[in-house]
Amino acid sequence: MNWSKGFIRSASLLAIAWSGAAYAQDAAEPQAEVDASAGLPTEEGGDLIVVTGIRASLSQAAEIKRNSDMVVDSIVAEDIGKFPDTTTAAALQRVPGVQVVNGFNNEIVNPLIRGIGDIITTLDGREIFTGVGRGFAFQDLPAEALARADVYKSNSAEKIEGGIAGNIDLRLRKPFDLDDGLTVSALGRATYGENADKVSYNGGILIGGRWDAGDGEMGALVNLSYSDNAFNRPISFNCDPRSGSNGPPGADGVVLPTCVGGLTDTGSYQRPQVNAAFQWRPNDTVEFYLDGLYTGYRAKFGTYFIFSDIFAAESISNVEATDLCFQAPVSPAGFRDPNSADIQDLCIGSSATFNNVPGNTSTQAKRDKTDQYLFGGGVKITDGPWNLRLDISRFQSKTNNRTTIVDIGKRIEQVNVDINDDRHGTTEMVGNPVGDPNGFMFINSLFQDYRRADSTITQAMFDGTYDVGSFLDEVQFGVRYADRNATFRGNLAGGPPAANMDDRLVANSGLPAGFLIESPATIPVINGGQHWITPDPDFLRDQTDVLRALYGSPAGDPEDSPTRSFDADESTMALYLQGRYAFDVGTIPVDGLIGGRYVITDRTIEGTGVVTESGVGVLTPVKASSSSKKFLPNASIRVQLTPELQFRASYGKTISQPLFTDLNPGLTYSVPSNANIRPSGTGGNPNLRPQVAESYDATLEYYFGRGSYIAAGVYYRDIKDRVARNVAEEVIDGITYNINRPRNLGSSRLQGFEVGGQYFFDFLPEGLDGFGLFANYTYADTEVLTEGDLLQGEALGGVSKHAYNVGALYEKYGLHARVAYNWRDRYYDGTFTQLLVPEQQIYFNYVRPNGRLDFSIGYDVTENITVNFEGVNVLKGKYLSYFDIPRYPHDIRIDDTFYGASVRVKF
Repeated sequence: MNWSKGFIRSASLLAIAWSGAAYAQDAAEPQAEVDASAGLPTEEGGDLIVVTGIRASLSQAAEIKRNSDMVVDSIVAEDIGKFPDTTTAAALQRVPGVQVVNGFNNEIVNPLIRGIGDIITTLDGREIFTGVGRGFAFQDLPAEALARADVYKSNSAEKIEGGIAGNIDLRLRKPFDLDDGLTVSALGRATYGENADKVSYNGGILIGGRWDAGDGEMGALVNLSYSDNAFNRPISFNCDPRSGSNGPPGADGVVLPTCVGGLTDTGSYQRPQVNAAFQWRPNDTVEFYLDGLYTGYRAKFGTYFIFSDIFAAESISNVEATDLCFQAPVSPAGFRDPNSADIQDLCIGSSATFNNVPGNTSTQAKRDKTDQYLFGGGVKITDGPWNLRLDISRFQSKTNNRTTIVDIGKRIEQVNVDINDDRHGTTEMVGNPVGDPNGFMFINSLFQDYRRADSTITQAMFDGTYDVGSFLDEVQFGVRYADRNATFRGNLAGGPPAANMDDRLVANSGLPAGFLIESPATIPVINGGQHWITPDPDFLRDQTDVLRALYGSPAGDPEDSPTRSFDADESTMALYLQGRYAFDVGTIPVDGLIGGRYVITDRTIEGTGVVTESGVGVLTPVKASSSSKKFLPNASIRVQLTPELQFRASYGKTISQPLFTDLNPGLTYSVPSNANIRPSGTGGNPNLRPQVAESYDATLEYYFGRGSYIAAGVYYRDIKDRVARNVAEEVIDGITYNINRPRNLGSSRLQGFEVGGQYFFDFLPEGLDGFGLFANYTYADTEVLTEGDLLQGEALGGVSKHAYNVGALYEKYGLHARVAYNWRDRYYDGTFTQLLVPEQQIYFNYVRPNGRLDFSIGYDVTENITVNFEGVNVLKGKYLSYFDIPRYPHDIRIDDTFYGASVRVKF
């Protein structure tokens, strides 16, 4: 579907070209100024009424959107420490074109802008990230710290390059945002999670002020917050489909799950945060500023599995099949194999009983830690037509993730499986034998996965504008230099096998009696919600050396693997020049931007590969350097057709740098001993080029009444040099190998439209005039264009074609209430090349449509004290997926429902 490509290109480029011709007709007319308070409530005499709370937040966001040179949607804090949602990522899901998912600990994570996640995140205009990645984990910055978040969907030259999806700029509150004198604002919140069945707490305080200093003024603030959150997220799953004809006797011709089971992610995490800022304006022309931020994440939790390898049963009975039948080529193991001569007549199963089957449990003990620091400062100078800014900062992100896994199991008598019980599987281990500690044995291996990442960026930016005051209203220019270092270390995940033990029976291991515990949580659709026995996560975390000795390994952490580790150094120099033009065509104001950004990136990355010859592996250090130069043009136009109606169009070219993990130059391969076999290998690719996108946008926006508006827009984005793994021939020392590397092979197209708005019912009688509505809808049409890719012609993963938000608010007499519903259509989050269901070119793990309803109700007890009650996911929306066909469910993830109460004090 390419309906938007020609239209948007025409609308964007012709409108921009028209602006030059139109200027020749009316260059002498002065530009009409934009009233920053347009749309806000005013009394009949014209004096501005100061609005506060929800309505003020939405109205200010509308004005940012209206007056911006780019396509932008903003989220503005209702007051100090009061963001519209309880987390940053949760607030982002309300923005048109942004889609999110729920994470393992019930936090909203991984926002996509119009279908892709290559987003550059900035904090007060400075680039930030998490670990050695390019993106930022938005949950790492508490919403209480923010004054505003701007989601830029189009690009201009002054914006830092690096996100082909867009730019999300998070803004902290600054001293000069405060009223004169001393300001103190404090928040305390308690939240109850139904799954976790525990109360979580968070609180914060901001102390700041601004005061006269000679002919100027100074301001300072400190903002602290801390949260302690309990979580529990139960999951139940059917494993991939398998032919009963190739399994235990009793299920010929029926497709059944390879295994069944579930897990809970259960534990707690803490998030400390502190930011401070100082501003000094000695006179009207100069401002100095300093600021800093620390944000942390500490998580201690377990992933607790309950599992049955039902195809290892002695027999299968009570088999029932559906009427969904098909033919398929099947391998000896029972999976789809297009090369197999065994063509079977099969029907999707409905339910079955598996007899004398393994029953296993597992504890994955996890400890995660993140520390992030930012220090920066600069100066702003305003002197006549000149506006100059110098900003220097340093940001560091450090992560440490430790996972230790122990699996145990025993034979159990019977497992009943209902494959599709209201869109999910249900499992019954008859009599709950895994709830009895007797008879468990150690199975599999002691698994350890320890990872550490440390990345810093030092950046200096000089930006300036010069007011010309003619057709070329303003010249914008700047330069940015950034030096980023990234280090990653990790062991080769795995460990010694349980087969090393002389006696694998847990009871005979010599471990303390408390080594086996009752699972801290349950899964409603497995064993009727009963607990099971599993290893103690604290013992796994704190007594790892005891376990290593038991499994026959020396004490201490496993050594870092050179093949998994790398060091990278990347420097970027960017220069930009941009002109802002403005003129009138008759009585119609026209303005916009034309400019470009030139980016030079130099990179060195060191890693290690393994060359195996005659069965002996030799570590081979590799160091690689690369360089890229890109010019990124942009142009935009805004036509103010009436004081209320405006049209805008834009074009921009953007880039996204490759991930450091893909750039790791380490190459692992084996020198062949058989000349008749083509050898193979795997590695990274230090020569990856940046991904490049050309973007076109066009919008029509109508602002009316007191803060109300409706806006509609279309977009088209063409992306080249997408990174995809691919096997290609490479000659090494005269020998041709099939090497699997990430390569610049991919291309994709994104197009769609967005419509949204808000409306306040000011015309209603007193008392009813506090009502308002807000809503938006996004249609996203994406397509993979990579030649030869199995996904060619398919949509991008993680993208719903349809998504909407709708909500209502009331604000009057000190009462403020809001309800919001967020919904997204079906999408896929995984693929399979072969799956034993009716034949397709490629098979998908589809996630069913789902939605969440949130609300908040607050009351201003006094001018200084506000109480609030809120609910999150009150309709108990959940994740439900299926293996390509709705009648074969994959998993259910039961997202938590939260209710909370808070008190906010300000004076």
